[in-house]
Amino acid sequence: MKLFMVRHGPTHQKGMVGWTDCPADLSDVEAIGRLRAYLPQSGFLISSDLSRAITTADAVAQNHNRLPHDPDLREINFGDWEMKTFDQINATDPDRIFAFYDNPGATSAPNGDSWNSLSDRIDRAIDALYHRYVGETMICVAHYGVILRTIQRAKSQSAYETFAQKIDNLSVTTFEVTNTGLDVGAINYCP
Repeated sequence: MKLFMVRHGPTHQKGMVGWTDCPADLSDVEAIGRLRAYLPQSGFLISSDLSRAITTADAVAQNHNRLPHDPDLREINFGDWEMKTFDQINATDPDRIFAFYDNPGATSAPNGDSWNSLSDRIDRAIDALYHRYVGETMICVAHYGVILRTIQRAKSQSAYETFAQKIDNLSVTTFEVTNTGLDVGAINYCP
C-alpha cells in the first residue's frame, strides 16, 4: 500500500490540541491547490474523526473513494493538559511534563494518552488499513502525533529522536507499507 499522510490545516491554537475539536483554517487556497495537485488523483481517502482532519480531507478530495472517519487516527489525548500551554503545565506539574517529552513512553497527561498508548492505537489503525487495502493507494489526513508515530515505526527509532522531526500543517509524508514493515519516503514535504 502506498500511504500519503497529510497533516491537517492549521488551527492557530497556542495550547496543546489533542482531542479538542478545533476547526482548521483552510483559507490558503493556493496551498490547498498545490497539495491537491501533488497528491494522487485517485485511491482511498481517510481521516481522523476530528473536524480539522475531516475538512482538510474534504478540501483535497478528488476522485477518491472516501472511507468512514476513523477515531483511531486521532491526535494524542492530552487529557487535563488539553488547550494549556507548556508554561501553564510546567508551573503546576513540571516533573510530569518533562518526563512526557524527555522520556516519551509510559508517562501520560493526567486522564490522557501516553506515547505508548497512542502508538498502539495508530499501529492498529495502519495495520488494519494495510490488510484491507493491500496494493492500493491511501491518503490519510491526520495529526502531528499520528504522523510522528508512523515515522518512528518506519525508522525504528526512539520516540525522543522522532520528536525532533518537524511536521508542518498541510505537509505530506509518504510511506510504502508492506507485509515486512514500513518504508518512509518524503517527510514533511510541502508542495
